[in-house]
Amino acid sequence: MSVVRNEHERIVEAPARKVGALIDRLSAEDDPVFPAPAWPAIAFDRPLGVGAVGGHGPVRYEVTVHEPGRRLRFGFTEPANGFHEIVVEPLGEERCRVRHVLEMRPRGMERLLWPTVVRPVHDTMIEELLDNVQRAATGHLPRPTRRPRRVRLFNRLAWDRPEAVDIPEGARLIRDALDRPAYRDAYRMELPPGLPRDPAAWTVVLRDAFPVLAREGGELLMDVDTAGVTARASILVDERHVTLSTVARADTLRGRLYWGVVRLGHPFMARLMLRRTHRAFALAAPSAAERAANAPGGATGTDHSTVSAPSHFVSG
Repeated sequence: MSVVRNEHERIVEAPARKVGALIDRLSAEDDPVFPAPAWPAIAFDRPLGVGAVGGHGPVRYEVTVHEPGRRLRFGFTEPANGFHEIVVEPLGEERCRVRHVLEMRPRGMERLLWPTVVRPVHDTMIEELLDNVQRAATGHLPRPTRRPRRVRLFNRLAWDRPEAVDIPEGARLIRDALDRPAYRDAYRMELPPGLPRDPAAWTVVLRDAFPVLAREGGELLMDVDTAGVTARASILVDERHVTLSTVARADTLRGRLYWGVVRLGHPFMARLMLRRTHRAFALAAPSAAERAANAPGGATGTDHSTVSAPSHFVSG
């Protein structure tokens, strides 16, 4: 396959200086344009500027050109080759064009993956980024981008998996909840902007309305006793992660028989439920532009930067 060149552009009814200022906030804590958390957030090893290294998801690149308010170019790092860039062009005092250009020469499997997987996902992400630029700059977006069915499928398949960890030091409630537990585990996921910081919202992970025994700071402890098994579950939300922890002890013969079977599937189900809830929250979250506008000091001055518990799991 020869060189790939992929272009997207959007006419925005706002001054170029205003739009350029939005682009210059890419990867910042208050980034108003990158379409996270529905897609992996863009991040660098330092503030945005020439030499900053990072990327989003598995895509790695370095800032090679930064003309504040006008142009950003990112050079792909090895083994990829090529670049992508964002340019803001004034079209008068109150109008501008935002253009995103990607240029690369696919190698090996990239020749197959680019047209089948990478391009449709890339096209959708860039159009959602331009949606955020338009919404943040003008305050409205008449026709938001729709994700094609196969892009929704790729998004679901590529969603991060929970990581198995020790029960966190900060999960003090569950650490003290049960004497001599015979079983304990914990799984955590990154907590990007836009997802709930209230552990009570994350109780939907367990589907059932289990009694809440205690709450301390960012941790909530639940009674999940069943069939002769004494068990506790904890949701801990800290600055970076949401962690689901479980401790259990079988107290009767029936409980030991029951738990001997259930524990085989428990790790799979715990991971599955946490991952599904994490994705459901991310897809239901306000856009980056909406979060920036509604944050304290934003356009409305009201903080709606997180999403409440979804009434059902998002299937798309």
